Amino acid sequence: MELKWVEDFLQLAETGSFSRAAELRYVTQPAFSRRIRALEQWLGAELIDRTSYPTKLTKAGEQFRDRAAEIVRQAIDARAIARGLQSAPTDTILFAAPHTLSLTFFPTWLHALEKKLGRVKAKLLAANVHDAVMSLVEGNCDLLLCYHHTNQPVQLDESRYEMVVLGTETIAPFSRTDSEGRALFTLPGSDHKKIPYLSYTPQAYLGRMVELILQQSPLRAHLDCVYENDMSEALKVMALEGHGLAWLPESAVTRELKAKRIARCGDSHWTGTMEIRLYRERGAQREVVDAVWQAALGK
Repeated sequence: MELKWVEDFLQLAETGSFSRAAELRYVTQPAFSRRIRALEQWLGAELIDRTSYPTKLTKAGEQFRDRAAEIVRQAIDARAIARGLQSAPTDTILFAAPHTLSLTFFPTWLHALEKKLGRVKAKLLAANVHDAVMSLVEGNCDLLLCYHHTNQPVQLDESRYEMVVLGTETIAPFSRTDSEGRALFTLPGSDHKKIPYLSYTPQAYLGRMVELILQQSPLRAHLDCVYENDMSEALKVMALEGHGLAWLPESAVTRELKAKRIARCGDSHWTGTMEIRLYRERGAQREVVDAVWQAALGK
């Protein structure tokens, strides 16, 4: 059994909707349904009454619900102890951020903070967007850095969490350059000459952003998916080796653009813009965390 199956079940029990629960868990609905089925198979009992809407729990599901919540609480406590988070120094700030932001935005942003505040002691958990968000929800970090788009929002209760926008990030298609500094591939391609496509996995936040861009573009992209990975850095390496086109955050390719090792593969039709946000829980501030928060607000 995997802990995420139990967390999925609790989300479904709360929302009564497979589609809404899948959205909140940052997975596709088919993948979410498979995970619920896997949990039922492991338990040897049906937890969900699929003949009704909104979705209801079976008698076995109702009995398992309280046990499931306790399983998750115990696992979170055990993980916190194992990671040493409970004994972290009081002057250290615990951050959580998606992998891309941890490599591109965070170092520069922290440097700017330290110009205002002096040395900031930080511990950073780099994860996918879902796990980074859950770190804040589960109390495993002080501050959360993440992307946000109106069509791909981060679902955090505004009454519990406060937020500040730190900046924006553009995601665009890039590929290796030829000897003259031009992109090897140009969108939209054609039915007869499809572009090799380096794709994010379906559950990746940036993958959903790319799908949104493709859906909203006035032109149809002719792509042939040849590789998948949930990390933009991995896709960048593949693009630099000439394996195909990848949508990447501009902050991840700044050096490569200056060196003309990589170039955009299309115009603004193929780009998207996301906010970079900082979140914290209301009423749970420490002095060092509050100092960073006030600096982020420009105070």
